[in-house]
Amino acid sequence: MSEWLVLALAMIAACAVVLTIAVLNNRRVGDDDDPSETPDVIEYMTMMIGVVYAIVLGLAIAGVWEGRGEAQEYVRMEAQALHEVQARSSVYPAEVRTRIRSDVDAYVHHVVDDEWRAMSEHGTLTAEGTRLLDRVRADVTDYHPRNDHEGEAYQPLVDQVAAADDARNARGQSAGATMPGVVWFGLVVGALVTIGLLFTLQIRRTFRELLLAGLFSVLIAFLLFLIWDFDTPFGRDISATAEPFLDLFPRATGG
Repeated sequence: MSEWLVLALAMIAACAVVLTIAVLNNRRVGDDDDPSETPDVIEYMTMMIGVVYAIVLGLAIAGVWEGRGEAQEYVRMEAQALHEVQARSSVYPAEVRTRIRSDVDAYVHHVVDDEWRAMSEHGTLTAEGTRLLDRVRADVTDYHPRNDHEGEAYQPLVDQVAAADDARNARGQSAGATMPGVVWFGLVVGALVTIGLLFTLQIRRTFRELLLAGLFSVLIAFLLFLIWDFDTPFGRDISATAEPFLDLFPRATGG
């Protein structure tokens, strides 16, 4: 099922539940009920709880968005480091240069086609990706420079491979969910409490009041969906992409 369909259903369901409860609750209210008699303290508490929950939602959205941004940066750093390996290997003999570039292409192809899917479905890196990157490292470190020009390029190449490995490990650590379960519990309970407090204000069956109650519940559902979607940087629609690899290695990725 599409995640956007899930969002639409969640928003419709939240709105329908709130409006249904509002209508049913209004039927129980007597003709002599006066909505202006709502105690001031209830209005104050409703306002304060809403403000606090809005702050919590904002912090949660900022946190998962920052996590997604960091994950995308790890991808960019890894792709750039591997691109530098290919570029700097031009000073090596043709046989060595071809082997390094071929192994880098094989690794990039695996990351884009296979490892990305493993991160999305399981939140982990693949053993094959580790093996392919180790082969690139061996291509670089096992070669003995034959002159000063090659020697000057040797250490930068080693450093770039190390940078790619470090970025890959960071990418793997970012593949899983970032929000702890206890935080999700607080967000969901907070949403129920915040929406539930609407009924303490004695919502009537007027179009204006029902419309505002429905829009408020839809907004809460949408914000929770955003947090859920950003929570897994590589697993959902609004997630980090393999664009840096696709841009820098069009031949390896079929571009």
